[in-house]
Amino acid sequence: MTITLFTAPTPDGYKISIALEELGLAYQVRTLDLGKGEQKSSAFLKLNPNGKVPAIDDDGFAVMESGAILIWLAERSGQLLPAETRARSEALQWLMLQVGGLGPMMGQANLFGHYWPEKLPAVQARYLGEVRRLLGLLDARLADRPFLAGEYSIADIAHFCWARTAGWTGVDTSPLPHVSRWLATIAARPAVQRGLKVPDVSPIREGGDNSEFIARTRKLLGLGPREA
Repeated sequence: MTITLFTAPTPDGYKISIALEELGLAYQVRTLDLGKGEQKSSAFLKLNPNGKVPAIDDDGFAVMESGAILIWLAERSGQLLPAETRARSEALQWLMLQVGGLGPMMGQANLFGHYWPEKLPAVQARYLGEVRRLLGLLDARLADRPFLAGEYSIADIAHFCWARTAGWTGVDTSPLPHVSRWLATIAARPAVQRGLKVPDVSPIREGGDNSEFIARTRKLLGLGPREA
């Protein structure tokens, strides 16, 4: 069985490389250049009609959408998803909260905070407020358990890949002690460290000058120069 991961250095892309490393599954990597629009090529659209990374080809079976890929890999391997019915449901509930909540809200906060040509304080405040609220939910959930569904699962991988970038978004996680502990615990896992190097290209330099990356992303999104 051969798995090919089509990915790029994005939170959703890292979800899958981390999961593959955690599961110990053999896989090949095809890094797509989003700036060149390779995710919109006819060949890739056959795998993912939505034209976004990540996607996998598992021995000829295509799976798109990061949440669906995580479930597919967990079920395929019998790992990272509890077998007991209620525990499994809890893990899936928290996975869905990331897919439908934290990811989209952080994505919009990043869009309006870094890329949108106009400064829209009210819009940015709305999305940052939602990010803070959702991270607060995670903090409350983690107050009496090490991981979101009790044991380490795909729900933790999904949230981690976004929550670790909260500082770039504009949200400080240091006032959230349980989230901070959880982030540090997951970041220390060898498989996570390996997965974050697939592909080994970091688009954002923490604390550095990201102006070139931001300008390139604005161009990719079809947005003009940002107002001063």
